[in-house]
Amino acid sequence: MAAHVPTVAVVGFPNVGKSTLINRLAGGREAVVHSEAGVTRDRKRIRCEWNGVEFDLLDTGGIDLEDESEMAADIQRQAGLGMEEADAIVLVVDGQTGLRSGDTDMARQLRSSPVPVLVAVNKSDRPDDEYLATEFHGLGLGEPIAVSATHGIRTGDLLDKITAEIGDLPPRAEASNSVRIAVIGRPNVGKSSIVNRILGDDRVIVSDIAGTTRDAIDTDIEIDGREITLVDTAGLRRKSKVAGSVDHYAQLRSERAIERADVAMIVCDASEGVRSEDLKVGEKAVKAGCATIIVMNKWDITEADIDDTRARVNRKMRLRPDVVTCSALSGRNVAGLLSRAVELADRSAQRIPTPAFNRFLADVVRTTPPPSKRGRRLKLLYGTQIEVSPPHFRVQINDKRLIAREWAFHLENRLRDDYGLDGVPLIIDYIPREKRGDD
Repeated sequence: MAAHVPTVAVVGFPNVGKSTLINRLAGGREAVVHSEAGVTRDRKRIRCEWNGVEFDLLDTGGIDLEDESEMAADIQRQAGLGMEEADAIVLVVDGQTGLRSGDTDMARQLRSSPVPVLVAVNKSDRPDDEYLATEFHGLGLGEPIAVSATHGIRTGDLLDKITAEIGDLPPRAEASNSVRIAVIGRPNVGKSSIVNRILGDDRVIVSDIAGTTRDAIDTDIEIDGREITLVDTAGLRRKSKVAGSVDHYAQLRSERAIERADVAMIVCDASEGVRSEDLKVGEKAVKAGCATIIVMNKWDITEADIDDTRARVNRKMRLRPDVVTCSALSGRNVAGLLSRAVELADRSAQRIPTPAFNRFLADVVRTTPPPSKRGRRLKLLYGTQIEVSPPHFRVQINDKRLIAREWAFHLENRLRDDYGLDGVPLIIDYIPREKRGDD
């Protein structure tokens, strides 16, 4: 069991530098940063450690209480939910702009918060800019601290204040056999809608506007005693379409989320069928070693044939992923998606005992002998599994030049059939036997 760390929500007006400050505090570039206001929309957790104290920084969208647009309302609600689950809150304000009515409105709400609230006066970029914090005493939230997220000035002092507030919180137990499930796909296929339907809550922002999700949003849940991290990701596009834009950085975060996941749910729009772009998304998941499920969303508004869809996927993807249908709108079949994903993660993590694996190899050779080349035939001398998630096998052979590609694919498919590994990437290394000196 591992300790569940405290959560520190970082909130503030749009474009005051919250994500930049989080990246500075966390010592990396985890949050999407761009000069365009409103880049952060959902809420994202980033692990941070300072002087031996671990905590999660919760990046939230900018809150402008005077903006009455639908998107702004969704962002404000997400930030509000983030503050509700926080153990401490950091209100970020813009020292160069000075105190504005939006800061005062937020402070009025935060003064009634049951958790500690700190004020970080950002963009105090020079050592003698400490005076910029003076006017923010009027917020009534204690001593503000002038910081520069860009240059790192006094961010250590801010971390000291944060850890002083949360350092004595009792840790909660967290299961160590958790499963990370990334929900990926092209823009506007319904990824966030599926996540919200699974969670039974509008946890991430949903809009008809493609590209609403701009970061990988982690949500921790527990089902039947099993810890699951569900990751909603930004839509994946061709890199030539996002080069130089904020979506480029969002796409990088999605790709990193795939690399950290155990299972990838590839969401497709059933009304459009499985497109070549969907298959390219699947290739990214396979290269990252993710077990994979194809989820045909919006199945309630299509007359497509599921058997044809499965046949197309199996022709194009070597790992033969399961193809399931659902409707995020009606909730049809959504409830079973997580259990399928967890089962697939467990299959990917299984280890085949060496004696059983060698019996399997012998049976494959006996039933379907490898083809001979120039009078010589491939011999499988010994095999063993060396890694899991994804399964990685090493097979010693007599001569690598005798491997026939089609027969190697046959062995891989038999392995999937015999051990239930459809949808799981398999790595099989064929290692030639070293020749002895007297050979």
